[in-house]
Amino acid sequence: MTSRVEICNRALDKLGSAAITSLDDNVKAARACARMFDAVRDSELRDHQWNFATARASLPELDETPVYEFSKQYQLPGDCLKVIDVDPTGDWKIEGRRVVTDISAPLRIKYIQRVQDTSSFDALFVEALAARMAQELCEALTQSNSKKRAAQEDYAQAIRRARRADAIEGTADALEETSWIKARF
Repeated sequence: MTSRVEICNRALDKLGSAAITSLDDNVKAARACARMFDAVRDSELRDHQWNFATARASLPELDETPVYEFSKQYQLPGDCLKVIDVDPTGDWKIEGRRVVTDISAPLRIKYIQRVQDTSSFDALFVEALAARMAQELCEALTQSNSKKRAAQEDYAQAIRRARRADAIEGTADALEETSWIKARF
């Protein structure tokens, strides 16, 4: 089971910094980790369609209608970081924390959820998140350009590995036959 502190300590290890015992420790590294962990985690979750963070919901239509263009709107779940897909298909847009569309209720969505339980994280996502944390912490803790470059390279490699492993879990989505695809064959 991986904790927030373990992820932060992995990031600190990458920078050659001393480990912390808690995010409440009164040391610069702990304060920096506590300050940025949630924002960096959410950014990494939103940046890719992670399998472990994918969720589905069926949304009821709101009574309030959009002012123009669309006729219906739906409230996004509180833990939604990014909408991946809407079913049934049709035109839709995200506006604030709502989906506006002409699609009738219920609106089914697939989305990336804010996963706060670190024990639910994929092992390669943990490594990528630690590498990103190291990259973000580098300036504040080391003021070293060479360590910052190394942290950036480490992050790029970790995120490639994590995304590659994540991408092969499941069957590939079928391509819709559009006129452009038909013309190619």
